[in-house]
Formats: sequence, structure tokens, C-alpha cells
Amino acid sequence: MKKYLKAIEISGVILMFIGCIGHRFLHLNWAIWICIVGIALWLIQVVYKAFNWQEYAKDNSQNIIGILVVILMLFIVMLSVK
Repeated sequence: MKKYLKAIEISGVILMFIGCIGHRFLHLNWAIWICIVGIALWLIQVVYKAFNWQEYAKDNSQNIIGILVVILMLFIVMLSVK
């Protein structure tokens, strides 16, 4: 599993990006499912690294900061949409 973590992470991020762009700007109904698959792939590697905290301490810190930034951005978007 270790040797596939980076590939899983990159695949998940790319699928999330494609799904979000396709849903938001191209208005494709199926693009939200691509985004969900990307989130699931990304979540797999986050959970694996969380269970192996000692080995991936730096990555875990970056993931926590990234998740907090995304949550903050979502709140800002929710407050700005009327």
C-alpha cells in the first residue's frame, strides 16, 4: 500500500478537480460523481496515513491544515451566497 499512496493521492486530487470544474462551469450532471470518487480516493490515503501517524507525521500535519483551509473557504462561500 505504501508504494501506491502518492498515486492514489494524485489520482484523487485530479478527479476532484475535474469533477468540480465539470460540475461548476460545464454543468455536467455526472461530474459530481467524479468529484465524489476523487474525494473517496483522497480519503483512503488520509485515513491510512492517520493510522500510521509516526511514519507520516509531516503529511498528517499538512492534511489537517489543508482540511481546515477548505472548511474555512466553504464557510466563506456559504456566507457570501445569497
